Amino acid sequence: MISRLIGKYRPFAGLVFVAAFGLPSAATGLAFDDALKLAQQQAPSLRAEALRLQAASSEAVAAGELPDPKLLLGLQNVPIEGAERWSLDEDGMTMRMVGLMQEVPNRDKRKARSDAAQASVQRAGASREVEALRVRLATAQAWIATHAVERKIRLFDQLFEENRLLAEAIRARIAGGRGQLTDSVAAKQQAALLADRQDELEQQRRQARAALVRWVGSDGNRPLFGDPPRWAIAPEQLAQRVGQHPQLTAYAQMTQVAQARIREATAEKQVDWSWEVSYLKRGREYGDMVNLQFSFDLPVFQRSRQNPRIAARYAELDQLEAEREARTREFVEQLDVELAELDRLQRALERNADVLLPLGEEKVGLAMAGYRAGTSELETVLAARNELIETRLEHIDLQGLVAIAAARLHFAYREAK
Repeated sequence: MISRLIGKYRPFAGLVFVAAFGLPSAATGLAFDDALKLAQQQAPSLRAEALRLQAASSEAVAAGELPDPKLLLGLQNVPIEGAERWSLDEDGMTMRMVGLMQEVPNRDKRKARSDAAQASVQRAGASREVEALRVRLATAQAWIATHAVERKIRLFDQLFEENRLLAEAIRARIAGGRGQLTDSVAAKQQAALLADRQDELEQQRRQARAALVRWVGSDGNRPLFGDPPRWAIAPEQLAQRVGQHPQLTAYAQMTQVAQARIREATAEKQVDWSWEVSYLKRGREYGDMVNLQFSFDLPVFQRSRQNPRIAARYAELDQLEAEREARTREFVEQLDVELAELDRLQRALERNADVLLPLGEEKVGLAMAGYRAGTSELETVLAARNELIETRLEHIDLQGLVAIAAARLHFAYREAK
């Protein structure tokens, strides 16, 4: 009985199994790598680049083919004077004509057009890689920003608890006759200020989530899971990989397009030709005829036509080379700037963790001990506590900024794709 039930509902059970274990659940957390994968799958800009690549590939299929043939229909030798004017069958010279004409560009020109189309396909692929890099960087920044701001929001549970303990200490001192009555409102004021700051962070969280949803879709509303990756950044290796940046590698395909256009312009100096065959029908008393003719282009004005075009194509190639050199120098400079910024952020993070946070906690402890002993004022405690809060929040900010700076370097200069 049980086996029959299992057999009967096996398809449904399989679907349940796939739904439970084979597909990502909306209730699971959104890890950093998952966000990148979703962005690669869902980003509309990447779909647009994929369609651009598809269009270029389709265009390349016909690039080197001959032009379509032309159908020729006409009348020849129709009289326009005399008694037989406008007659189609009275004059023996009048003929009805049907024919076919084919233009044949020279082989070098067709080859150059085909090469230019293929290079355009590769250029479209390079453009997609540039957009994929932009999507990865934007998604990484959105995920890290969301992770950082939500960590700061979670910190406020601890801050409110510390504020409650401060309120108890104030009440205890007032009850012992050593505190001022005005001190009793300080903890409430601090709680209100914390709530204001929490509201600001909630606004930042919503902005960060909106940016994440932009790139990964509705999955951007899922809880985040895990921490940002920690990439090992080696400045010497990155300096050697500057030329592999997608925006620079795209110039190779652009150069191929420009070189193919030079060959196409040069091929204009060679002769294009066409052939035409036609059938001419005359009256019944006359025999029909067939015509066959060839025509050839005569590039005799090369100095004023072909040569200027060739010079223009060479100028475009030189322009691309100059732009590539300028962009390469720009990226070398940008790499140095970003490495310097990452180095500064890492030192600031270490200083915050090793010096400022321990000193801030020590200062709050000393201020609280002095307040309980009656040797310091409440304002000293509040000032020390506010400094520690800012240091804690800055610590989370610095961790996020270090992760974003490292992600920018890792994706732009380390990954080939």
